[in-house]
Amino acid sequence: MKATLVPMYFQSGMDEDYQKQLQLMRSLLKDSAEILEPIALGSVIPESADGVLFLQLVVDVYRQDKAILKISKPIILVTSEFGTFSMWDWEIYTYLREKGKELLFPNSLDQTKRICRALKLKREAKGHKFLVYQDDPGKGFQSEIFKRFYWFEEECVQNIRSKFGIQVEKKSFEALGNRAKEVSDEAAEKVWQLWKRTTSGLSNRSILDAVKLYMVVKADILEDSAIVGVGINCLNESHHCNTTPCLAWDMLFEELGIIWICEADIMSLLTKYLAHKTLEAPIMMTNIYPFLMGDAALKHEKIESFPEVEEPENHVLLAHCGYFGIVPCCYAKEWTLRPKVLDIVDENAHAIDATISTGPMTMIKIGPLLNKILVVDSKLEGFVEYPNSHCKRGGVLRVPDGRQLIKKFYSHHQVFLIGNWNMDMQNLAKVFELNVETV
Repeated sequence: MKATLVPMYFQSGMDEDYQKQLQLMRSLLKDSAEILEPIALGSVIPESADGVLFLQLVVDVYRQDKAILKISKPIILVTSEFGTFSMWDWEIYTYLREKGKELLFPNSLDQTKRICRALKLKREAKGHKFLVYQDDPGKGFQSEIFKRFYWFEEECVQNIRSKFGIQVEKKSFEALGNRAKEVSDEAAEKVWQLWKRTTSGLSNRSILDAVKLYMVVKADILEDSAIVGVGINCLNESHHCNTTPCLAWDMLFEELGIIWICEADIMSLLTKYLAHKTLEAPIMMTNIYPFLMGDAALKHEKIESFPEVEEPENHVLLAHCGYFGIVPCCYAKEWTLRPKVLDIVDENAHAIDATISTGPMTMIKIGPLLNKILVVDSKLEGFVEYPNSHCKRGGVLRVPDGRQLIKKFYSHHQVFLIGNWNMDMQNLAKVFELNVETV
């Protein structure tokens, strides 16, 4: 399915230029949107429309502004022949914005297509599911840490359903771990031979047990086509399983496009789901350790000091479960499955050691009340290694203003888009009615 857009025209009617733009946009957006027959501004908008399309802006805007302000659906300004916002329309855009109307004004055809995907996703998300495996979150290992997290609260679950229509389905992690143990070594070996990811230092037992977890989670997903994301309370309740789900997440993402998350963090899962499905951008998650946090961060990662950099106050260490973060193999520059690092998980467990190319990254995270999103341009400057620590390899990230970010971070879990996606995230936020915070 595609986004459904209804074009609108002003009191002065549709002239030859309007008709020409309409046909051109139907051609340029043929794979992204179904463009309905135009209607006059002030008419009842069809229920089936995901958004409103303005193909031409004229002086009537200043005289029919009240009708525009009443439109409840997202408005996209596509007034140039290139499928973008026209530079001659800045006055009109500013006029409407200052009257309180948020408008989508793409400056590339690709952005316009991504907006269409966001509108489509907004409709389709109603009825989608996140599958989460947990039993007693916050009561297992490191309960003094995990009992603090909002993502385990029923309020969080209900808010996600209320705003986005996404249901969070919970299943027993203990039962999942037991089911995985029942899968035969022979069956797991056959599956592993089809994948053959790069490994180092792992026993065959560790590899097969990782594959078994993938197999049983996949079976659950295939039983319900509504499932689009999955997570496990894999650290806090790691006693329920003899492995970790890192490999399973990588395989399920590549094979089925299933968005994954660590530690059953449905807030990060929601962020990743909306961003990746809209933008189709390379995505990862990790923990943040701002240099400004000093000993509190160093102690947790069991390292003595942060790397020496210019302006340390504007730097963040990225590390998760011993390495840089959970990076899918398809986005990695280097990718190896290695033995576990953290004491909290089973001796048989594993972790992903991956790197990506240095350069721009976009930090994103939806806030707990689901009314705002943090979007920060940043730059991955390189990697640092601490062999005898919980950060065998971490990323060094430069941010615009570390002191301001300390005040604005929503969580130690952060989602990153690889590359500069700031403008697209601004558009996504408008579609999903999220206020953007940045520095």
